Amino acid sequence: MAKNKLSRFADMATYENVFQYTFDTLQQEVFPLKGKWHTYFGNHHPIVLELGCGKGEYTVGLAKMYPEKNFIGIDIKGARMWKGATEALNDNLSNVAFIRTRIELIRYFFAEGEVSEIWITFPDPQMNKVNKRLVGTRFMQKYRSLLAPGGIIHLKTDSPFLYTYTKAMIAENNLTVHFDTDNLYGSGIEDPILNIRTFYEQQWLSRGLNIRYIQFECPAKESWKEPDIKIEPDDYRSFGRKGNSMA
Repeated sequence: MAKNKLSRFADMATYENVFQYTFDTLQQEVFPLKGKWHTYFGNHHPIVLELGCGKGEYTVGLAKMYPEKNFIGIDIKGARMWKGATEALNDNLSNVAFIRTRIELIRYFFAEGEVSEIWITFPDPQMNKVNKRLVGTRFMQKYRSLLAPGGIIHLKTDSPFLYTYTKAMIAENNLTVHFDTDNLYGSGIEDPILNIRTFYEQQWLSRGLNIRYIQFECPAKESWKEPDIKIEPDDYRSFGRKGNSMA
């Protein structure tokens, strides 16, 4: 397994669609594509991010479905990201890129208003650490600086805890919701995006868990308020998720 990881890391170092930056590097130099992603993609199409992209299923799947948009997957786990980056190269997808970094550093990579949409797919619910929740107000402030006016955030989660928290956060901050369901595949909607299912999503579905989905706007705000709400913890533990590291 370790040998396989090293091989994938070696591959990634040569991939033209992968950018790997540590915090130390970002402190020493400005990311060259910040505010200039159109020069990489060769167009001014909308930019869509997948945060915590894992194997890149959504990044690649959406890129195939929507060639009129550019997609960038972001994660710290290089060995997982390798799969999506490799598939994108093999399929000659010119509207796909990946960034290997911590999500809290996202503002180092994009200029104000450079991003149109953000997908957050099956993040760790961080039931005990609100500051680490990818839909928490700490991260909302980071996303807001990147998103264009009317910018959209998509959340897909198996976690009742995270779903409840997100709805409370949205209500507390008076955000506009475009779509909301606590049972995506039982909602009766027909959308080709539903055909894209991540590695984790398949696991949750195989265990009979409902998939929850919310699409909402992240507007310009001077301040964000955390909801004062007590939420019942999930009665199961997410498997296959470990702490983030560059290893």
